[in-house]
Amino acid sequence: MNKRAEFYSVSPKMMQILLEQEQQISQQMRASNTLNLCLLELIKLRVSQINQCAYCIDMHTKDAFENGESAQRIIGLSAWREMLCYSKHERTALGWAELVISDKAVTDEMYQQTLSSIGEQGIVDLTFAVNAINSWNKVARVFKPQVGVYQVKATDKI
Repeated sequence: MNKRAEFYSVSPKMMQILLEQEQQISQQMRASNTLNLCLLELIKLRVSQINQCAYCIDMHTKDAFENGESAQRIIGLSAWREMLCYSKHERTALGWAELVISDKAVTDEMYQQTLSSIGEQGIVDLTFAVNAINSWNKVARVFKPQVGVYQVKATDKI
C-alpha cells in the first residue's frame, strides 16, 4: 500500500484551525448546563462508528475511558437505542448527532424534541461538535493515519 500524506505536518495551519475548533467545542461543553465532556466523547465515538473511521474510534474510545466512561456504555454505543444505560437526555443527543450526519431533513418535530431536552445553546453546540468530528472522520479516512501511532488532542500545538 502506498503511504499517504501526513496531513498534520503537511498543512500545520489547517491543522491548527481544526485543533482550535476542538478547544472551543471542549470549552463550550465544560460551560454547558445540558452537555458535558463525557457525552461529547460518546457523540464523537458514535459518529466515528457510523463513518467507520478506525483512527477516530480508537482515539475516542480511549478519551471516553479517560473521562470516566464505563466499558458497558462504550461497548453498547452502537446499540444505544436498546441499551438502558443511556439516559433520555443522552438518547436525544445521540439521535440528534445521527440525524445531523445523515442525509435526512431535520423536521420541526425532531428540532423541538431536541430543543426541549438540550436547549437552544445545546443544539447549536452539539451541531458544531457533530460537524467537527464528521470533518475529522473524513480527513482521517482519506489520509489513513496509523491507528494508535499518532493521536492529535485538542490541546496539541502543531
